[in-house]
Amino acid sequence: MQILVGRGINMLQVMGLTKRYRNVPAVGDVSFEVKSGEIAVLLGPNGAGKSTTIKSIAGLLRFDGRILINGLPNKTSEAKKVFGYVPESAAVYEYLTVNEHIEFIARAYRLDEGYREKADQLLKRFDLFDKTDKLGKDLSKGMQQKLSICCALIINPKMIMFDEPMMGLDPKAIKELKSIFTELRNEGCAVLISTHIIDSIEEVWDKVLIMNKGKVVLSRTRDELEEKAESLEDIFFRHTEGAPDL
Repeated sequence: MQILVGRGINMLQVMGLTKRYRNVPAVGDVSFEVKSGEIAVLLGPNGAGKSTTIKSIAGLLRFDGRILINGLPNKTSEAKKVFGYVPESAAVYEYLTVNEHIEFIARAYRLDEGYREKADQLLKRFDLFDKTDKLGKDLSKGMQQKLSICCALIINPKMIMFDEPMMGLDPKAIKELKSIFTELRNEGCAVLISTHIIDSIEEVWDKVLIMNKGKVVLSRTRDELEEKAESLEDIFFRHTEGAPDL
């Protein structure tokens, strides 16, 4: 049964996620949730299991355990309709223009005509509005990243996931993206950001999930950290120092 979106509802539920590569565990029994109207950050050093977790949530890997988006298995078409994903490396089509990327997503998700106004607003915010006729292959890596963000946002997701979203962005785009994080939270969207750069998300997160050696070793809300007068940087290094690169 599908869960109706509302603030405080678990829009993403990861339960007992386990993934092995040739009998080598990459992620072991990982469980967490992200509520609607919440910005959760997945932090961890290289090799901690973040990428495997992100790809499993996105439905790109086979795994053991359960992952639900809006109360539905993450690989179902109904779950994917409300799920946006911005990968670490922008996934653009070389021979589609910026405008054709937007139209492709709109048709794939069967968006109504209202998508065009939102798309134009996003393209303007990310300085792509005058580049709508440029092919994907002719865009810089930063512009490809901006286009990938726009494509994920025009579907009005109830749950959206960003993997190292600041990589390759210029300062203005980073400022816009941080504003968008806040707007998504205010609209009741669940947001999951995976990164290893603590400073990039310092002012926007509500809950932090720290991964080390394939497990979530700590889950804390901002209020819990402030109550104990702890900094995000301090608890990160306390729980990850000595983590191997896998």
